[in-house]
Order: sequence, then C-alpha cells, then structure tokens
Amino acid sequence: MTAAKNDEPAETSVAELSYTAASRELDEIVAFFEQGDLDIDQLVGRLERATAIVDELDRRLRRTRAQVEDLVPRLESAVASTDRDGAPQPDEPPDDDAPGLF
Repeated sequence: MTAAKNDEPAETSVAELSYTAASRELDEIVAFFEQGDLDIDQLVGRLERATAIVDELDRRLRRTRAQVEDLVPRLESAVASTDRDGAPQPDEPPDDDAPGLF
C-alpha cells in the first residue's frame, strides 16, 4: 500500500467540496501561510491546493452569476405578466367594486 504524500490523508477533490467547505479549507491554508514557520515540504502542495480551490470557487461564482442573470429577467417578466392580468400591486388597495366571494 502506498502512503499519501508527506504521510497526509488523501485530499477530497476540490470539485466535490461544498462551497462552504472549500472556503473553510482555503482559510486554513491562508492561516498556514500566515503562521510564519512554514513547512517547506508542504509549501508547494498547499499553494497548488489553494490555487485549485480559488479557481473552483471562481468558476462556481461565475456560473451562479450567469444563472441569476438569466433567471431575474424571467422572474420580472412573470411578475409583470401577472400584474397585467389585473392582480393588485402589493401597495395598491384592492378594488372594492370588484366581484368577490361574498
């Protein structure tokens, strides 16, 4: 059986991490660099991992932004079509002369 590099457990693929878990791991890597007493054997591996996390989080943010930019106009259109069908606006009082149930 082959031991993991530097006797560390195998890392989860960045793509498999949740956004929160990836952000948390990135924070841990930053703390590693900020501690000042760097383990040279881990330096390159941590830099590579941090770069992969940043790239993945950036990709997810871009994808989410594109989805929001696609969905917002569709939502606005749906709301506008509902308003055109005679539904009262939230700040508009209901029409007392409109036929009702009672």
